[in-house]
Amino acid sequence: MTWLWKKEIESVVFWLLLASVLSLAIGHFSTMVFLICLGVLIRQIRFINQLEKWLRQGAKGKVPKACGVWEDIYYHFLRLKKTNRQQKKELAKRLEQFRKSTGALPDAAVVLNAQDEIEWENAAARDMLGLKKSDKGQRIPNLIRFPEFNHFLKAKDYSQYLTIVSPINSNIILEIKVVSYGKGLRLLLAHDVTQLKKMERMRKDFVANVSHELRTPLTVLKGYLETLTDFDNGLSPLHTTSFQQMLEQTDRMQHLVDDLLLLTRLETKQKKSDCVDVPKLLRQICQEGEYLASVKQRIELSLETQVKVTGDEEELRSAFTNLVVNALKYSPEESLVKVRWHQNAGKAWMSVTDKGEGISLVDIPRVTERFYRVDVKRSRKLSGTGLGLAIVKHVLMRHDAQLQIVSELGKGSCFSCEFPHKRIC
Repeated sequence: MTWLWKKEIESVVFWLLLASVLSLAIGHFSTMVFLICLGVLIRQIRFINQLEKWLRQGAKGKVPKACGVWEDIYYHFLRLKKTNRQQKKELAKRLEQFRKSTGALPDAAVVLNAQDEIEWENAAARDMLGLKKSDKGQRIPNLIRFPEFNHFLKAKDYSQYLTIVSPINSNIILEIKVVSYGKGLRLLLAHDVTQLKKMERMRKDFVANVSHELRTPLTVLKGYLETLTDFDNGLSPLHTTSFQQMLEQTDRMQHLVDDLLLLTRLETKQKKSDCVDVPKLLRQICQEGEYLASVKQRIELSLETQVKVTGDEEELRSAFTNLVVNALKYSPEESLVKVRWHQNAGKAWMSVTDKGEGISLVDIPRVTERFYRVDVKRSRKLSGTGLGLAIVKHVLMRHDAQLQIVSELGKGSCFSCEFPHKRIC
């Protein structure tokens, strides 16, 4: 209990004692106590009314005069007001620092509310997206009139990126990312990827051009080697072995060039939307696979559904063939490879299961990278370009499908192609 509260209580006790003394002289003790209590109550009501009026005015202006405990109450109010004022200054300072730092970012940043209205944008947003300070409160789809951008906002699938051309400069390519935060607020970020896209296009052109130019000399080289092999009389084992090794390496180079050209076509050519008879296609692939296998009856085909999918038959043939050939290549010659086509949860699935050497958890995320090969010790040397699963990944991406890999070292692997319901025809 504070000193002022003690003083207030002592004042009330003093008046009660005074009433007792006076009642001894003039009588009417209860009347005297009532009058004193009424006076104390009126005094408190007056101070309460004075405090309410001061607070109603925003606690502005001169502090009303008070005494006793009320003086202590006004002091606490003033101290809270001062603390609040300091906190507001600190918050305003931090907010200004945030705006300056965000404004200095090279990436465009726009804060959107639940109605896609602009709450705030930085300077880069005005330079890249053509927004203005007066656009605050406007719906951003009305300012950036790209159908793909509007569809991206409506879809609300912010795990994906959107690549568009800048609304004010067709030479600038932007990558859009949206991040949700707070209650209904979203942060739209636009990053300039023009140079990155140019480099990626140059890389694709370089690979395509080099691969195309290599086909002719490889064809000539292979032709001369085959001619020399035909004229080889077998008298020189060194010549025979050399010609055979050169032919094998030339074949390997041709396969590599063919795979690189296929990847280039997958990245550039227009998509098809034909209705592909997958069961029929799998029968053909498995039949061809039996001819490649050294041991017959190695492939077990299970067609649990007859549904078809929309897409490019040749691309799907390439992807499925790569999976089947890999399963045959990386599993024991006497083991069984299971190919399955079925439906589950409204989606279509094609899976290839083998009893091969398996893939470690560390290598699984990287096996679809170009030229990536799992470093394991094998009893037999296996040739390959390291592009098979990269081709599978690109084909599935073009068909809105996903590749799922489940594998365990020493027990085998299962490669599954998941086609969404919208692809079923």
